[in-house]
Parts: sequence; structure tokens; C-alpha cells
Amino acid sequence: MKPRIPGCSYRLQLNKGFNFRDATALVDYLDALGVTDIYASPFLTARPGSAHGYDVIDHGRLNPEIGTESDLDALVAALKQRGMGLIMDVVPNHMCIASTDNGWWNDVLENGRSSPFAAFFDIDWHPPKTELHEKVLIPVLGEQYGRVLENQEISIEYGAGAFFARYWESRFPLGPRTILPLLEPIVADLRRSHPPEHPDVLEIESIVTATTHLPTRWDIEPEKVRERMREKEIVKRRLDALVSGSAAVRDALERSLAAINGDKRNPRSFDRLEALLADQAYRLSFWGVAAEEINYRRFFDINDLAAIRVELPNVLDAVHDKAFQLLREGKVTGLRVDHVDGLMDPPQYLQNLQHAVGANGADADPGAPAPPPVAAQPGDRLQTYVVVEKILSGDEFLPRDWPVHGTTGYEFLNTVNGLFVDGGGARAIERLYQRLREGRGEFEDLLYLAKRLILRTAMSSELYVLAQRLDRISEQHRWSRDFTQNSLHLALAEVIACFPVYRTYIQAASTEVSAGDRQHVLRAIRDAKRRNRSTSESVFDFIADILLLRDPEGLSDAERSERREFVLRLQQLTGPVMAKGLEDTVFYRYFPLASLNEVGGRPTGGGIDPLRVHAWNTRRLAEWPHGLSTTATHDTKRGEDVRARLNVLSEMPRDWQRVLRHWQRLNRRLKSIVDDVRIPGTNEEYLIYQTLIGAWPMDAIDAEPTDEAREALRVRINAYMTKALREAKLHTSWINVNAPYERGVAQFIDLLLQPSSGGPFIAELRRFVAGIAVPGICNSLAQVVLKVTAPGVPDIYQGNELWDLSLVDPDNRRPVDFAARRALLSEVTAHGDAELAEIYRTSLRRPADGRVKLLVTTRALHHRRRHRALYDTGGYLALGVEGDHPRNVVAFARTRDGAAPALTVVGRLFASIASAGDLPIGEAWGDTRLLLPSGLPRSRYRDVLTGSLVAVDASHGAPALRLAHTFANLPVAILEPA
Repeated sequence: MKPRIPGCSYRLQLNKGFNFRDATALVDYLDALGVTDIYASPFLTARPGSAHGYDVIDHGRLNPEIGTESDLDALVAALKQRGMGLIMDVVPNHMCIASTDNGWWNDVLENGRSSPFAAFFDIDWHPPKTELHEKVLIPVLGEQYGRVLENQEISIEYGAGAFFARYWESRFPLGPRTILPLLEPIVADLRRSHPPEHPDVLEIESIVTATTHLPTRWDIEPEKVRERMREKEIVKRRLDALVSGSAAVRDALERSLAAINGDKRNPRSFDRLEALLADQAYRLSFWGVAAEEINYRRFFDINDLAAIRVELPNVLDAVHDKAFQLLREGKVTGLRVDHVDGLMDPPQYLQNLQHAVGANGADADPGAPAPPPVAAQPGDRLQTYVVVEKILSGDEFLPRDWPVHGTTGYEFLNTVNGLFVDGGGARAIERLYQRLREGRGEFEDLLYLAKRLILRTAMSSELYVLAQRLDRISEQHRWSRDFTQNSLHLALAEVIACFPVYRTYIQAASTEVSAGDRQHVLRAIRDAKRRNRSTSESVFDFIADILLLRDPEGLSDAERSERREFVLRLQQLTGPVMAKGLEDTVFYRYFPLASLNEVGGRPTGGGIDPLRVHAWNTRRLAEWPHGLSTTATHDTKRGEDVRARLNVLSEMPRDWQRVLRHWQRLNRRLKSIVDDVRIPGTNEEYLIYQTLIGAWPMDAIDAEPTDEAREALRVRINAYMTKALREAKLHTSWINVNAPYERGVAQFIDLLLQPSSGGPFIAELRRFVAGIAVPGICNSLAQVVLKVTAPGVPDIYQGNELWDLSLVDPDNRRPVDFAARRALLSEVTAHGDAELAEIYRTSLRRPADGRVKLLVTTRALHHRRRHRALYDTGGYLALGVEGDHPRNVVAFARTRDGAAPALTVVGRLFASIASAGDLPIGEAWGDTRLLLPSGLPRSRYRDVLTGSLVAVDASHGAPALRLAHTFANLPVAILEPA
């Protein structure tokens, strides 16, 4: 089965408010836009009301809030009618356990380790705390357990033959053998009121006997498990029938429940309830203990999301059962794998996934051994199109032997974004920012401290368990047995905090470590030693030996296996620690140029020059030509056009410093003082100004914003800053809210945006944004053109065919006005080529409605669709530029034997091309020339975007295209031979 490679994917966020039917109604619009595949958020059953679908509770059913099988079939039919595909987002790492509808998790709570699903979840049944042996910690209580219990917030309920512990909206099943304290009072009650031979008495006595003889939750032999599963359901049915048919039994049941649920006036009345809860396979606890004592692996530090073990074949099959069915039926044409770094062995999982799909879909034999990894090539042999959500740091590339087509594209986002950042200016801004922060730490130190904070708080339990494993390993050999548990714990934390990437990919069967993974491990060890000069290097060397698979002689197979298990577990921890430390902490503490603070990016280092981008594109074409090229996702920190606008600041560091200092003086009067602290602090104030610049609405640049628009912006900025403050964890946090500080920041924002108090600032802000709006818009258009024509599959986040001035979620998940987009697309595509020049010039000066971005997007996508082979398998040739502004141009050709080439030419650093108020088009480019190497046509070219013709100029000797002509109406172009 040859995989279907998308031409352009379009991400849709499906939920109760936008379902399969809404998506079906959109297919014709997406087709007209130039999209070839819908890339849907998860649509299997999730927690009721889920806005995103990643909190799955049932991997085997469609989410009823999104639609039925018939609704999905209608969507698929509409797509197939237009030759379009559907990419499905699968979530193999975790499930939501907060919902009472998660059947797998409820079964584990009811039956403990004897549950058939106990192995599905990554639970440590023998954690360091002995009181939790054979139990699962459930940290859901709002207060300490004893207070919650005596406040009658936990009560026992009955329904349909089963008993549950209820805590507000949550219900937890009671184990089938533990209900005897509830049944025995019913027996005694009936014996007092009925003769011994009464059918109700005989039946309840028989039910008690059957319950007593059930296998325990410690009986995990297959026969005992089957007996328990069978007989407990029979007991439930008998009890349900008895309670339903007898008023006396119902009354006795109510009295039994009332007695065990206690009386607030008598604390000792809760002793029986406490004993009953203590007999369960779980332990209800205060949510605050999760960081230190939780014994199931989570998605990051989210207690509601429990990790699942897809490394087990039966779990992989169960988790992907619906996805495999949809693939076999041809309804789904590709998969996006969520959070692949969370899995124990990502390469093996992906290999198993491709194998399970099978060479002919339904013909796959799940029992056959998996084939060796298949490298993705331009003409690949993979079973289905698969991309993974994988965050690559710096110059890190996806391992070549992964059987996928690439990633979801964060590395593309950061590479392209860097093109529009002036490196020198960005460094100047960072120096300004360091002075503003009064030298409070370099970025690398802040990242290290943030990761240590995460290890000490949110993920201290995971670290403690891993350190316990390391301590056991140290006892294996005489060279390491003298390391103390405390020294191992500290050293391990230091190594994790110094890890330079999200994770390594050493496998259980590995005998050696790849060069890349070795480099990352050695760097972590080196930096950990450097930061801990008072600690013996030997303990770090011991950890290095384990991570690099350097085993001492004399180990048994079991001991060697224990060391490999430690490595696998460590790899699952470094990723969440990096994500929480960098993306969810430091990004909200350190932001000299906030457009660089993006998933997979770094706030330091500045721009990326065209030569590096050409080298990166060349390598991507050779290794991952069909990975997604995204510029925005549901998880990006800022909308793509916010970043594009903020990038302009790097071209004007002196102006930015001047206006920043002025705004600080102007708005000092609007700050409040609480406990001698001026709110907001200088750092938060700096972030507020950048956020306002980036998110200021297009239609409020040339005209005074309406009261409605100002209020909408105020609400959005306040919500963003509340999240930013809590993620930074300096003045407030999610778990320890500092309400006075948050109110102070909100009040400052309110006053800034009120004409009565912030009038002068609003006027100056509008003028400043107006001065950088056009270069920002040109950055956005160039970004679109590069995304569509560079190696990779262009991906559009919902609604981003128009301006995307959104902020971090949930702001970027607001409903999209597709009706407006549909109407505007019909309007712009109705124009002929002769009208385009004037439309572009007018739209650049009055860009509020976004038609210029929509027009560039749709014309570029249709060009790509007409030349699929060229962009799917064609070559990449960097083009040279000479003349007045060579550093301001990025150009390349896509080539293929027997096909006409396509030339991509885009400007960059536009503020240096045109003075304020002018457009960076036409003669603004002076005598800048695009050189045409041998092999490219040398007559005339037609610009796909504007329809205009550009003649080859040989007046300087070498054939070239004058950019004053190429960019006559638009500072970006896609050229094809005329």
C-alpha cells in the first residue's frame, strides 16, 4: 500500500462546537483554497466537553460530541469526491482518567492489579511508600483527606448493583470483595424484620457468600482473574435484581449507606468509611501530594492524564484499534502521532505502528515479527503517511532510521522565523533587555534553574523513583556500591537539569549509543560536573556509564536488564522536564524578543542567514521531504503574524529602546503598589508592551479602535498575562495563586487601554504599530510563500489564511469565522491577472481584511497543486543575489528532470528596504539582481502570484532578474518560465 502524501494539510480543531458536519460543509472551501488534506485534531471519545480531544477516554469509539459514523462517512465522501484526504491525530501516550466514563481506568480502580487493564497503564504497584503498595494514588481532593472525609464530601453511593465512592462530580468504584461492610448490615436488618426462610433473606445471604468467595485483587493468575471478572458481574446483577424488586431491601440499603457515610457532629462516625476506603485498590488524597507521591506516570504533570504502555503489543492494538480500522477502510489516509517523546521506545513504537497497518491494510498479520526499521526516502516504502509531534532543539534532526515521513514542523517554523530576524539587532535588544532586568541571570542559567525547580516540585515523585532505581543499580558492583542514595539523587537531578535536548533514543536491545545521543549525554554530564565542583566526579561518571551502556564485567542478564530499564525511564523523564522548564517556565521569564520564544526555539541567538536556511532545506529534502511545514499550531506561543510583526523590532533596536523607555516613564503612574512592590514589575511590563504590539488588531492601526474592539483586546491581554505570570512561577503560580499581584497586573492593563487613563499611550502605540505594520505584513507573506514552496508539506492552522494575531492557547483556539473567509475567497479569486497588481498595492496599504494574505496563499497553493511532482520529489537549488540588497533576499529554484522549474524569491528584513510609510516594492530594491545559473530558462518568467511578466536582464553580463521588476507590486514572488 503506497502512502498518500498530502499536498497541503489544513488543521481543524474538532469539538462540540465544530464537528464532522461543520467540517464536511467546509470541504469545498478548503478545496477552493488549494488544500488537499484535512488534518484533524483527535476525534475519538474524549472527556465530555473537551475543546481539543487529547483527553481521550475511549480509543475504540468516535467522540459522540463530534459526530457519528455516518457523519464521518459523509466527511470522507466529500473529501474523496475532490481527491482529498484525512489525517487523523492519534494519542498513544496517555488517557484522561478524570472522567467516570473511562472503562479501562475504572476497571483498574475496581480490581487493582487483577484488572485485565492493569498493565495498560504505567503504574508502579510497589512504590517507595509502603502504604501505597498495591494501590494507585488518586490526588483529587481539594483539602487534606481527613478534613474532606469529616466534612462529608466523600460518600458511598449505590447504583445498578454496584457501589461507588463519590467526591463531588467524581465517582470511584468499590472493589467487589470490599462491599461486605455495606451488605452485612442489610443482612442483619432483614433478619430482624423477616423470617429466616424469606426469599429476600436467603438471596442477600447468598450474595454475601458469593462475594466472600470472589478471588482477591492480589490473585493475578489468568484463571483467577477470569473467575473474578465473571463472578463479580453475576453478584452485581443479582444485587440489582434484589434491590429493584424489594422495598425492604431498598430501605435496608439506604440505612446501611446512611450509617457508613457518617455524621458531621461525630468524627468517630467516619471510622467505618475510612476503613472501607482504605480497603480499595486506590487511595484518595489531597491534590498537593501528587508531585511527591504519585505512582502512575502522567502526561507531564497533569494528574488527569495517565500514561499508557503502547510498548506492549496488546495495548498498542487496543489503543489503535479504531485508527487501524479507519485506515483499512480508506477513510483515514494518514496519522499524526501526538507526543511521541513520551513513549518508552519511540522508534520501536513507530516500527510496530507501520507494521500493524500492513502492506495491504487489512492483510497485516499482527502476530508476525516486525520488520527492520524503514527509512523514509523521497520514494519511500512506508505503509502509511505518518508524522510525529517531535520537538527538535537547535541543530538536532530527526533520527534517520525512524519509519515516518517527518515531524509536525516546529523545526521548520523556527528556521523560517529566524530568517526575518536581524541577528545584530536581536543581540542589541538582548543587551538592552539584560540591562532592564539588571543582570538577573543568563538564559542558560535560567533554564537550568527552571528545570531544577520542576524536578523539585511538579516532578519530584518521578525523580525520586528513578533515583531509587539508580540506588539499586549502584549495589550491583563493588565500584559503585558506596554511592549514597542522597548523592545519587542529587547527581541524577543535575544531569537531567543539564540535558541539552528533550531526550535520547537508546533502546532496550541497544548494544551501543548513536553518535548524536552520545554527544547529548556527554554534554549533560560535562555541564553537571561544571555546576557541581564540590561533588565528586565519580558519581557523574557512574551515571554516564549507565546511559552510554558501558557495563562493568560480571553482571547477570537481570542486572543488565535493570540498567537498560533505568535508561528507558530516564529518557521518558528528560522530555517533560525540558518542556515544563523551557516552554512553560523560562519562556515566560526571559523574552528579549518574544517572537523567538517558540516551541523548539530559543530566546537567544538572533536571526538565521539565508545560507544556513538553504543548507537546512537541502538536508530536509534529502532526509524528510514530506514532513509538515507549519508556521502555527494549537500549541504555538504566538500566532504566526504576531511573530512576523515582532520580528521587525530586531531591525530597529534603537527605536525600540527609545519608545520602551518613554512608555515606562509615561505609564509609571498607572502602576499600583502592594506590600511595597510596584506592580507590574519591569519584566512583566516589558512583556505587556511586546504583547500589545504583536496582537494589536489590523483594523485598529489606521483608525481609533472601537469600544468593543478595545474591550475584546483587554480581555485577551489580561487572560494571556494571567497565564504568563502563573507559568513564570515568580510572583504567582497555578498552585499558589497570588491574587493581589495578578489584580495589580490586570489593573495596569485595564488602565493602559482605557482612553481616560491610557489615551496618550494608546495613540503612541497605534503610531508605533503603524510604523512596523507593513514590514510585518511582508514578513508574513514571505513566510507563506516559503512554507508552500520549500521542501516539506505546507500546513495551515485553521483560519490562518487570514491574519493570525492570536496568543497562546486558549486564545489561538477561538472559533474561526469561515463564512467570512469563504466570501472573501470567492471575491479575490474572481479577479483576473490584470487586476492583481492594483489589488496587492492597495491591500498592502490597507491590510485590515487580510485579503492580501489570502490571495497569496490560495495562488501559491494552486500553483503547488498543479506541479505536485515538482514539489514532492523535485530538487532544490539555492540562487545567488547581487547588487544593492543581497542580504535582504532569499531565493531558490525547485527543479525536476523534464519539468519546468519554479523559482521562489522573497524579501526579508523589509524595514531596511523602505522608509516609514513606503512599501518595499519596485524601485526600493534598486539594482538588486537575482542570478540565473546555467540550466534555468533565460527568457521571461511569469509571477504566479501577480500574473506579471519579468524579463531576464543580461546587461551586467550574467543573466539575472531585476528585483525592482520582480517585486514591482509585491515583495514576494513565485516564478515559472513564461
